[in-house]
Amino acid sequence: MITWLTAFLDSPADVWDVSRRFWTGVTGYGLSAARGEHGDFQTLIPPGGDGFLRVQRLHDGGPRVHLDLHVADVRAAAEAAVALGAREVAASGHVVMSSPGGLPFCFVREGERRRPAPARWTTPDGRDHASLVDQVALDVPAAAWDAEVAFWVALTGWEMTSSAPGSEFAPLRRPADQPLRLLPHRLGEPTGPVRAHLDLASTDRAAETDRHVALGAGVEQVRDAWTVLVAPDARRYCITDRDPVSGVRPQA
Repeated sequence: MITWLTAFLDSPADVWDVSRRFWTGVTGYGLSAARGEHGDFQTLIPPGGDGFLRVQRLHDGGPRVHLDLHVADVRAAAEAAVALGAREVAASGHVVMSSPGGLPFCFVREGERRRPAPARWTTPDGRDHASLVDQVALDVPAAAWDAEVAFWVALTGWEMTSSAPGSEFAPLRRPADQPLRLLPHRLGEPTGPVRAHLDLASTDRAAETDRHVALGAGVEQVRDAWTVLVAPDARRYCITDRDPVSGVRPQA
């Protein structure tokens, strides 16, 4: 059983400082002391609850998001994932895996349990709103869609919620104590590796977007229920109209 889900923001060295500064500004969280032989790992620490976002400095490759799945028995979880179609990449105190479609993830020991509350913000004109990074969208090319969705449903044990026929989304129902939802998203491209991006839920998308732009993000696209932005570290992510506590749109 997955007891906690962590998202890692992996950044190349040339945008490492920019990335950490931006994401602490977005979340309002602090940073832990650096960990690892070269100080490449840190946790974003919320003012209440347990950490579920971490940053890693990469020494090759571009910015990406990978998942850490916290479990009681790392080795048993890895073997079960392999049986479901994953590939084991490396092992030490944790196990590095790759999903059937190529998304990197790790099994790590359990510990965290308390989901943080949304952060609250006040606009310059005095309006209050709340936001929270609460979702990892799994961006899946069409050829990998069926296998990848089936894998994550089986691995997590999370129920896939209903969506409109032919929808590009297959949301998994987040257990109440988990900090992050998983949202498989079918891409228009036919092939390629599965990757991931972060989504924020916000009670005022326009105000939240303005806040991010002031922190250095750029708006790429505005849709009916979400806005696509590009962070200063070149990472794409979205701000959505979903409720930061429940994770669903108010009218749903």
